[in-house]
Amino acid sequence: MHRVLSALVLSGAIALTSCVRADAAAPIPELGGAAVPTLAPMLSRITPGVVGIAVKGKVREENPLLQDPFFRRFFNLQQQQPVERETQAVGSGVIVDAAQGYVLTNSHVVENATSIDVTTKDERTLHARLIGRDPGTDIAVLQIPASGLTTVPLGDSDRLQVGDFVLAIGNPFGLGQTVTSGIVSALGRSVGIEGYEDFIQTDASINPGNSGGALVDLRGQLVGVNTAILAPGGGNIGIGFAVPINMARHAMDQIIRYGEVKRGRIGVAIQDLTPDIAQGLGTAQTQGAVIARVEPGSPAARAGLQASDVIIAVDGTSVHSGTQLRNIIGLSRIGDEVQLTVDRRGSAHTVTVRVEQATAERQRPQQKQR
Repeated sequence: MHRVLSALVLSGAIALTSCVRADAAAPIPELGGAAVPTLAPMLSRITPGVVGIAVKGKVREENPLLQDPFFRRFFNLQQQQPVERETQAVGSGVIVDAAQGYVLTNSHVVENATSIDVTTKDERTLHARLIGRDPGTDIAVLQIPASGLTTVPLGDSDRLQVGDFVLAIGNPFGLGQTVTSGIVSALGRSVGIEGYEDFIQTDASINPGNSGGALVDLRGQLVGVNTAILAPGGGNIGIGFAVPINMARHAMDQIIRYGEVKRGRIGVAIQDLTPDIAQGLGTAQTQGAVIARVEPGSPAARAGLQASDVIIAVDGTSVHSGTQLRNIIGLSRIGDEVQLTVDRRGSAHTVTVRVEQATAERQRPQQKQR
């Protein structure tokens, strides 16, 4: 299973192509027994920690015409109950805690699941329990029997740079475990899929079935969870997206603790800082999140934040945009105190704000048109 940003239609045949990438490194011949560059030793350590996922589920389907009372009356039809249809799907996952048997994957992979089976690299099939999922970040956590498992170590996605080499590991088209390589093409992408987005974009080949698989750096550390592709022609064109592991880790920790992600809030409406807004506010800052409105009685109001304040850092981490600030606060633990660095009319100071739980309405991700 894999999400695409346009319709993906698979025919009954698989097209085979052969090409040589102009930027591919030429093979280095062995001279006098000298070693050649290879990623095989690193991959042999971590690939046992990447698994295939097979999901069986049920979806309820309704005929929209039969929901229209005028249509039913005209044709003298009775309203019918929704019909349940059985579904099957495949995806990928990453073992992040071998001792506890925790597997990280995408929320959309296990949506509507009634049965989840995990297949390890050594071809064991294990029944998985769904701990919980969060559609807002597209992260889900499964648990399998903890015996003979391999953990893929977590990296630090905040240290990624455009141009870093990465590898995508997963189960494309249900073929079995596959490794592809590429670079980080862009960071901080928002493409209108989920409510909380800060995607890593990569040209490492990602295809349907890779969802929930691993994006690792050359150290063999997990830096992202593959989640979507841009495929206007129905296949990989070198534009794939992964949830940064730092965001996935925050969601995973809450899912393991609570079974869900409890969204945080401080009670502000925000927008990106643009050059025109910066000039109007009299600040030399070039990036950050501008407070457009402070809710009365909110944690932000109690901390003394004001409209037109520019938030430039949270706990020492620079804030580049309103989306980034929303992601950080939304995934903060309820009751935590965060240190906000605020620019007010050109003067910077620090404010401490306690994160409170968002209401059910505020927790619901705001879907964008796509």
